[in-house]
Amino acid sequence: MPRYQLPHAPDGATVGLFGGSFDPAHAGHVHVTRHALRALKLDRMWWLVSPGNPLKPNAPASLAARMEHARRLIDDPRVIVSDVEARLGTRATCDTLAALQTRFPRLRFVWIMGADNLAGFHHWENWRSIAARVPMAVIARPGAQQAALGSVAARSLRGHRVPQAQAAALAYRPAPAWCFMTIPMRAISSSELRATGRWPKR
Repeated sequence: MPRYQLPHAPDGATVGLFGGSFDPAHAGHVHVTRHALRALKLDRMWWLVSPGNPLKPNAPASLAARMEHARRLIDDPRVIVSDVEARLGTRATCDTLAALQTRFPRLRFVWIMGADNLAGFHHWENWRSIAARVPMAVIARPGAQQAALGSVAARSLRGHRVPQAQAAALAYRPAPAWCFMTIPMRAISSSELRATGRWPKR
């Protein structure tokens, strides 16, 4: 695939990878993005809007609708909303990361995920490979901290946890490395927006 069809960042840049269905993107995603950019000292953030989530039983809204909505929502020039997984033909995060690292060997990636995802991280395909590839920033979510920090993945990787006070250097640490980040929380979710009918695009 030509490089011009992929997101861009200058060589040596630190790039947060924020993956998900974004079905739909909402103010909580923007909130996390802004805090992560600042706390992790990131140069860029790429929202990786997935074609679909294999761990979810229902198909999301169309990729085009989710991309359009996300781009309207976030206006920070450092943030790129991308359908790179669809372009690369990857579905599993481990494969997406491998492809991005192959194509962008001079970028420093950090995987961004919510605490609820860490709680179930051991169900992801080749989750240990993901942890071994890139540092990870785990963002606190309402009601998810206990389950996240007591999860299979958190226990397995406990020797590689980085204190939040050192989060600014996370991108420069060799993987595995992860940081649990407590930020002001917002109780909003994509599932709530779908349930209340505020995201009817199917």
